[in-house]
Amino acid sequence: MKTLFIFGVSPNQGTGYQLAQLVRQRHPDWRCIVLVRHADFAKQLSQQGIATYVGDATNTTLLNAMFEHAGADSVIVSTLGGETGNYTAQRKIIDCAEQAGITNMVLVTSLGCGDSWNTLSARAKQAFGHAVREKSLAEVWLQTSSLSYLILRPGGLRNGEITYSAQCYFNQEVHGFIHRAELANTILTKIENKQFDNCAYSVVDPHLAVHN
Repeated sequence: MKTLFIFGVSPNQGTGYQLAQLVRQRHPDWRCIVLVRHADFAKQLSQQGIATYVGDATNTTLLNAMFEHAGADSVIVSTLGGETGNYTAQRKIIDCAEQAGITNMVLVTSLGCGDSWNTLSARAKQAFGHAVREKSLAEVWLQTSSLSYLILRPGGLRNGEITYSAQCYFNQEVHGFIHRAELANTILTKIENKQFDNCAYSVVDPHLAVHN
């Protein structure tokens, strides 16, 4: 049975939450384990059949307890962000994953990370450059780990339905937007296809870029 560990699931129904729901719909036989911050939200997810832990992703004792449930076919997905989520938590997740023998991870960062830094405007660098640089550190930590990985750098995130029209670009400068649900669909499709090819892709929905 495949096990998915999802970090970044929150009540605001962002990409992590959308992914957990999509897994329930498409692969009810998969085991989904998530880490959330609040007990009330954890109870809600548990009632949906999603295994939950309550706490912070910087807590290595908690991470080790979660990863004890890892089987031979386990995948970590992290959509974390914020003060500790951009880098510190990611580093701890990766370190604990290596210790637990988990071999596959999907890391969601953002356009402008890593070698796409120069595609950001001066205004964008001033506005959220610090967060992008921290996310870039997380990318490097994963790239230099023993895990097989996939890095996705989405454009501007919007609410909306799955469009089935997102595109992944390798070593290309792109700009645009993507629905959170569509990003979740892209992540799950990559996992289904076992595309842990140790590459980083920019992800946007060309239709949104044109029509919005």
